[in-house]
Amino acid sequence: MIEETLKDADHRMQSAVGALDREMNAIRTGRARPALVESLKVEYYGTPTPLNQMATINAPEPRMITIQPFDKTQLGTIEKAILKSDLGLTPTNDGNIIRLVIPALTEDRRKELVKQVHKKAEEARVAVRNVRRDSLDHLRKAQHDKTITDDDERRAQDRLQKITDRYIAEVDSHGLAKEKELLEV
Repeated sequence: MIEETLKDADHRMQSAVGALDREMNAIRTGRARPALVESLKVEYYGTPTPLNQMATINAPEPRMITIQPFDKTQLGTIEKAILKSDLGLTPTNDGNIIRLVIPALTEDRRKELVKQVHKKAEEARVAVRNVRRDSLDHLRKAQHDKTITDDDERRAQDRLQKITDRYIAEVDSHGLAKEKELLEV
């Protein structure tokens, strides 16, 4: 019972770190990355569809992303979705492919993005702590119901705290790496 609770907590904390990674990849760093636009929703025949399901996205150069839709009639729709998004990028459409040139980041924009990174890292820390709280409640309930002993509960709490500390450190290291990447000129 204790092992299942700890495994579940470990898995859920790992998922929180994975979600943080996906969010961090979507933050623009001045370097072209397909992840920047992959999850962008485009209205495709009345259905919001992720861009990566309707086009091939590449980064042929360090500061350029190319988007080649499978259905060329959707070029205008994709272009509108990019303009509506908060990416701050202007698409160039040549009739076959959309090019996004990633401009160099200004110092102010870098600082704003660093604040976003801190916010997302804090949200991930909170998610990890919420998992710990849920697991602790589960352990306390089991101890209260006399399915585990007091000593087992204390040992499990210590192990849970070590797991939590490990994932909090991982969140911190991911945040610092992204911050370093953003501040790199």
